[in-house]
Amino acid sequence: MFNKLSPYQPQLLSVLRIVAGLLFLCHGTAKVLGFPVVEGVPPPGLSLAGLSGPLELIFGLLLVIGLFTRPVAFLASGFCAVGYWAIHAGMGPFPITNGGETIALYCFVWLYFAAAGAGSWSVDAVMAKKA
Repeated sequence: MFNKLSPYQPQLLSVLRIVAGLLFLCHGTAKVLGFPVVEGVPPPGLSLAGLSGPLELIFGLLLVIGLFTRPVAFLASGFCAVGYWAIHAGMGPFPITNGGETIALYCFVWLYFAAAGAGSWSVDAVMAKKA
C-alpha cells in the first residue's frame, strides 16, 4: 500500500523541506519582525537567543526556496544543536519536559536535508539542470 508513494519521494522531500522551512521561518519573523506576536520571544541582539531570530529568518527563507540547501541545512542543524544544549538541556534531561522538542526535531530534520538535498522542487534543482 505505502510503496505506491515511492515514486513521489522527490516531491515529498520538497514538501517536507518547504513546510519545515516555513515553520522555522515563523520563529525568525516572530523574533525579528514581531509577527506573529509571541510572548517571551527574545529581542534581536548579540546573544545566542538574540542571534537566533536573524538566523532562523535567513536559514528559513533559504530552506523554503531550496537555495544552497545542503550547506544551509548543515549550519541550521548545528545551530539547533547548540541552541538545544545551551538553552534547553540544562532544564532537564528530557526534551518533552525542558521545552526542547521542537529545536531537537529541527536539528535532525536539517541534518537529514544536509545529506539528502532539497528535492525536486527547489532552486538547487533548477540550478543543477542548467549546469
